[in-house]
Amino acid sequence: MAHYTGKGDDGTTGLLYGGRVAKDSALPMAYGAVDEAQAFIGVARVQFDPGSEVDELLVHVARDLWVLMAELATAPENRHKLTPGEMAVDQAMLDALEAHVELVESKFEVPKSFVVPGQNAGAAALDVARAVVRRCERHAVAAADEGSLAIPYLNRLSSLLWAMARWVEGEHTLRTKDVT
Repeated sequence: MAHYTGKGDDGTTGLLYGGRVAKDSALPMAYGAVDEAQAFIGVARVQFDPGSEVDELLVHVARDLWVLMAELATAPENRHKLTPGEMAVDQAMLDALEAHVELVESKFEVPKSFVVPGQNAGAAALDVARAVVRRCERHAVAAADEGSLAIPYLNRLSSLLWAMARWVEGEHTLRTKDVT
């Protein structure tokens, strides 16, 4: 069975709970950017040992992004059908993310000036993921409902990725096979 359906050949895409929109409309632009961010988080993950604290944090947020994408891939008139925490960002997800930011920031002295990315491969990959998350946040402004926690979630996620990048710049948490 082929993975493709051909339904999008006309430049439209289907939404959760029904409806079709142009592929360049606000919803697919937003959830597509989140999909890209999730992929870059995966690129960052391979820089660290499986099961490490960094790896576990990245897996956690990658799973949260599935929830966020479900919310953004649903037409506003159908969002009442979404289960908070499973298909729409809820306060518990935001609170957990804020706790992760605070925990990571407690592990190093936060720089008081701009930083130049690229001190090591892991930090650079985290900074790329952060920049993509910032783009997600900009797209989500046009796609999220008023009162949605999608935008605050993305805002905190970019803070977490920034903090993680600064943390691993000073730590030896990179994959041990890649460190010589």
